[in-house]
Amino acid sequence: MTITVESGNTVTFHYQGTLEDGTVFDNSRERGEPMSAVVGSGQLISGFDTALEGMETGETKTFTLAPEDAYGPRDPDATTTLDKSIFPEDFEFTENMKVPLDGPGGRPYLATITEIKEDTVTADLNHPMAGKNLTFEIEVLTVDDETSAS
Repeated sequence: MTITVESGNTVTFHYQGTLEDGTVFDNSRERGEPMSAVVGSGQLISGFDTALEGMETGETKTFTLAPEDAYGPRDPDATTTLDKSIFPEDFEFTENMKVPLDGPGGRPYLATITEIKEDTVTADLNHPMAGKNLTFEIEVLTVDDETSAS
């Protein structure tokens, strides 16, 4: 019996994500591990959820998401200045370096160092994929129509 993906299903899939210039930014096959997620639960970016809905086991699809359906537009004001003293004493700062920070509610996220001064660094708080069109190729491996108990 073929199950069609709908909201609430747990779906296991392989995917490859590319930027407009063809650069691969993520590939589950290269990691040797497919991804599983509950469709419609907020585990995936909204456009990805939408693309999975209606697919069936074994089906492959390629689609492109605008920033609004992926990681949102870039916010030029989403920066912060951090005192270097909050980092380990031997920390070596480099521009474009990703650094883990604690966000609201202690939720971790990656910021990108954009400027280094004597006592401070400026960090861009935008998601690295914000403002970018993202193309994904996905292959649905399994669909579990049993919704997880909450």
